[in-house]
Amino acid sequence: MFDTTAPAAPVVPTRGRLRPLGLDAVRITGGFWGDRQVVNGNATLDHIESRLESEGWLPNFDLAAAGTLPEGRRGREFADSEIYKYLEALAWEIRRTDAAAGSSLEQRFRDVVSRVAAAQEPDGYLNTMFGRPGQGERWSDLEWGHELYCLGHLFQAAVARHRTRPDADDGLVAVARRAELGRALGEQRYIDLAALFVERHGRGSLGEIEWGQEYFQDDVPVRAAEALRGHAVRANYLASGATDVAIELADDGLLEALRGQWDRTLERRTYVTGGQGSHHQDEAFGADWELPSDRAYSETCAGVGSVMFSWRLLLATGDTRHADLIERTLFNVVATSPAPDGRAFYYANTLHQRVPGAPADPEGTSKRASSSLRAPWFEVSCCPPNVARTFASLAAYVATADDEGVQLHQYAPSTVRTTLPDGRRVDFDVVTGYPVDGRVRVTIAADAEFTLTLRVPAWAEGATVRVDAGGESGRYPAAPGAVAVRRAFRAGDVVELTLPLVARATSADPRVDAVRGSVVIERGPEVLALESLDFGADVVDAVVAGEPVVSGGQVRLPVRNRASGEVADALLVPYHDWAQRGPSTMRVWIPTT
Repeated sequence: MFDTTAPAAPVVPTRGRLRPLGLDAVRITGGFWGDRQVVNGNATLDHIESRLESEGWLPNFDLAAAGTLPEGRRGREFADSEIYKYLEALAWEIRRTDAAAGSSLEQRFRDVVSRVAAAQEPDGYLNTMFGRPGQGERWSDLEWGHELYCLGHLFQAAVARHRTRPDADDGLVAVARRAELGRALGEQRYIDLAALFVERHGRGSLGEIEWGQEYFQDDVPVRAAEALRGHAVRANYLASGATDVAIELADDGLLEALRGQWDRTLERRTYVTGGQGSHHQDEAFGADWELPSDRAYSETCAGVGSVMFSWRLLLATGDTRHADLIERTLFNVVATSPAPDGRAFYYANTLHQRVPGAPADPEGTSKRASSSLRAPWFEVSCCPPNVARTFASLAAYVATADDEGVQLHQYAPSTVRTTLPDGRRVDFDVVTGYPVDGRVRVTIAADAEFTLTLRVPAWAEGATVRVDAGGESGRYPAAPGAVAVRRAFRAGDVVELTLPLVARATSADPRVDAVRGSVVIERGPEVLALESLDFGADVVDAVVAGEPVVSGGQVRLPVRNRASGEVADALLVPYHDWAQRGPSTMRVWIPTT
């Protein structure tokens, strides 16, 4: 049974505290995120497809269809997944831009789908790495083969296509269905299979490796784990899927276990940027409080996975802390990865660059973590298509609804047009210069009685909300968490949230020994960084010498050079903008003594 009424969103649970509003209800119209969506659509998607072709990862499907594999296959064992993430990004972009049936975007999507479909085996198996003479047998390498991982990304691409163009006849949903699919099609057997996979984790079914079974999350059952551990991307993807299972099966015990893991991971295993994963060798979480700045791995894909996990918990519980972490991670991990032109990326996101990097070869392929400046492609290039699909679907993370009204979680110039379960229309427009400006102005576009709820970030002490409605105006305090305004709105009424964007110095828990005696400067949702280009010397010699000052949207910090003793007001840049002016040393945490 196909559900053609579900919103155009990546996550559509059948129960929970909040209901997602998809790309059919929310449009980002400009600003910080709107600009990134434009670059993503105009440059990044073309760049990714070009590299998928030139690296041979997409042609692998042609070789499979022709029956000539394994000869000529290129890329790692998980290369298939990048094609599926690219297809998902295209599906969201087609919906975001309302691309016509005959558009170039639509044709590109169909062309890639036809190549993928041609490679599928008669029994539904789909993978270019296994199952043919000269290749490993199917399902013979569950530790490293990534067959299920690749299928998972295929399913997500099919869900994106089904929810954005449910009547399309391109064949992707049929391909995924033959390989297996999830709740988007409303069939219980797929949910039961997902639940089985969740319960099988942590039973020691995978082999021992040098990093232990924790790497695969196969050391402890999901319900018994205290925090996310092991490979940071795998951990977040598993937690996201397990949350879906918990919601669909009304498994409160599993949901509470996952909420506890999220809490401890945020408190003890997450960088100030929202980044996760402190180990390079196994791309993994470290122990509690193990968060070294200069050895931070903080993989971009782990940030995307963290957003996925947090969003599902937000929908299930309504807890605004999940939206706070989404905001932190989007601004300081996901937005940091791509270059302004959308054609180069960070795979890992260090918080302290000790040696100025060298520009990457614009035609080359980099080692995934060796590039200290953004690189156009990597031997393991999971991050570029992950960023692309996130940006293309970003409007789906902006707002939700319940029976009483609409909740705004992320702030961007946008339009919201939706209908509540009882038929009430809720239409409003958002105008804001966030995160440079802290004013978020919501103008009601149609008469309706409903509750408008605005998230107030945890850092926003002193926030206020002003309501101009019915000829009356008033301003009220808005404590961190959320502020709800309910009334019979009239078209033209205004609700304006003002968030204080002062620069603030933040200290880490003293158990994070790598940054004791240091502070990070933040402004609004943005973490700020000091680069040697602005300090005038290697940042290893930088010491805080005063309080940060905001002027014209820029933040300057008195910084002493411990080598020369000189003090200067150094410009701090948003961390997502670091290394855009060429090689430099950089640090986020700056010593105070």
